[in-house]
Amino acid sequence: PAATPLANAPRGLAPSAVIKGCWQLGGGHRGEASSDRTSGAGAVEDFDAFVDAGITTFDSGPEACGYGPSELVIGEYVRRRGGAEGLMLNTKVCAGFSAQTSSPASVRAAVKRATSRMGGAKPGLVQLYWHRYDQQGLADAALTLTELAEAGEIGAVGTTNFDTERLALMVDAGARIEAHQIQYSLLDLRCQNGHEDYCVKNGIAILPYGVVAGGLLSDKYVGVPVRDVKVDTSSKGKYASVARQVGGWEQVQRVLKACRSVGDRHGGQSVANVATKWVLSRPGVPAVIVGARNAAHVDDHRRLFEFDLVADDLAQIEEALEGAARPTGDTYAWERGGAW
Repeated sequence: PAATPLANAPRGLAPSAVIKGCWQLGGGHRGEASSDRTSGAGAVEDFDAFVDAGITTFDSGPEACGYGPSELVIGEYVRRRGGAEGLMLNTKVCAGFSAQTSSPASVRAAVKRATSRMGGAKPGLVQLYWHRYDQQGLADAALTLTELAEAGEIGAVGTTNFDTERLALMVDAGARIEAHQIQYSLLDLRCQNGHEDYCVKNGIAILPYGVVAGGLLSDKYVGVPVRDVKVDTSSKGKYASVARQVGGWEQVQRVLKACRSVGDRHGGQSVANVATKWVLSRPGVPAVIVGARNAAHVDDHRRLFEFDLVADDLAQIEEALEGAARPTGDTYAWERGGAW
């Protein structure tokens, strides 16, 4: 299913309501060998299962953002498919590492390179990441992407992993930002510390990733003692660190138990679907990014749209969240050395 465009979004950005996240194709997510389809022919072939399920938007990025060859994998899929018609190919410009990577010319070159790697089709959304806030050129980079969008070279301008202050800096400079990709889940509520309100007020769609915390928010871990949790992928390592910030494995289990109970009331919906549906129910969220090592969960993704959370469900989930250590920091501040 397609996402519902935000009423106040400048261009009515509307990706598929579930976006296939391709960070898992970057090389650090192989996990168990028996289920690993993060490289080679398997990685390319799996895109068909997602498209058949209506998941027609893919989110990628360059090596500088940890995505490895994922743009090339998408490009190979587009080539085999015979084109990108009906697809939305999203990627990133990763800049702000140095003056050399932060100029308007380098931004334009990065977009050109990504377009070529993904098969030549116009990117639907190009999201700017800025590595160092003390590196000059942020507003100019966002304005350069705005110029490319207005010229029709890219579909829309997005950002990823900024705090509210820097997002506002770009907006106030005149950048036409239509989406912000950030981490948001039942374990990570930092978006609610003013960032969510800012995005909604300014017509910026929130595209959350990490909604199932690298798979930790799934039936697989309900009632499982922490000693039996195998941290065997980059994403699990990332979200295990997040879990420690909010109360550890005990808090994760509170959330899992609540989601399992809610899922049972809705015909056995999975924990992952309940956790994902909660994020989709938040203001300003038209779609969620779900990373995938393979296509094993596609059928479960289809079921995501067979139910809606009701007041009792939301109340039970909120009760589970009361046991968490609530964040005080802004989005992506902790990752940059700030407070959680």
